[in-house]
Amino acid sequence: MTKEFRNNSKVGYMLHNGGLEFKKISDTEYEYRTTLKDFHMNAAGVTHGGYIMSVLDSGMGTAAHQVIDGIAVTITLDIKFIAGSKPGEEIIGFAKIKKQTKSLIFMQGELTSAGRTLATAEGIWKVIK
Repeated sequence: MTKEFRNNSKVGYMLHNGGLEFKKISDTEYEYRTTLKDFHMNAAGVTHGGYIMSVLDSGMGTAAHQVIDGIAVTITLDIKFIAGSKPGEEIIGFAKIKKQTKSLIFMQGELTSAGRTLATAEGIWKVIK
């Protein structure tokens, strides 16, 4: 178990868009967070759905990498959008490993902010290394 969050965004899209801080809760549960900025908003003034999808994909993907100590890629990601969020809010993400085989990792995820569920997700990651 990791007591403190650590920044896992070293390169690429998530680093460019604010990064994610990540910590291990147990062997199958992980938590991550980020703070929303103005550039994450859509024309309606709420967080863009594409960014919400990216946060879920990156957080859950990082959990997959941690559990195998290797690399895995997303092969499916089913997302349900539930509530909106605004600039300055902290988003907390949760990733749970539901099942793992030699080649696949099945996961569930959730994003929350200020006690509200923003989105939930289920996905499968393919172990490639």
